[in-house]
Amino acid sequence: MATQIFVNMAVKDLPKSKAFFSALGYSFNPQFTNDDAACMVISDTIYTMLLTESFFKSFTRKELVDAKKSTEAIVCLSAESRAAVDEIVRKAVAAGGRIYNEPQDHGFMYCHSFEDLDGHQWEFAFMDPNHIQ
Repeated sequence: MATQIFVNMAVKDLPKSKAFFSALGYSFNPQFTNDDAACMVISDTIYTMLLTESFFKSFTRKELVDAKKSTEAIVCLSAESRAAVDEIVRKAVAAGGRIYNEPQDHGFMYCHSFEDLDGHQWEFAFMDPNHIQ
């Protein structure tokens, strides 16, 4: 079995967060989705658990970070092309997110990023397969 990753993120309004990520083309696994959590499917091995703040707090003794004021992590996902990078950022902005950084073109790699409704940073990157060994 391949290793899977479940990135857990606290959200203020779960229905709004689900609508935001649905607008970006993501789906949710109903088996692991309820009023407290939503399992967003990114790929066969990558998932994001969107957890209400109160439910998220049940997993940690530490104070929650306000992602609009501080950065706890930057989630970076690969994309199939430069156009796909720009398209996901366009969808995020149209759904209520905001651009975090302007696009970065490093020749072999192209990146662009946005903040979701809760301020979590998401970056999408296309790497030219001719430069990957």
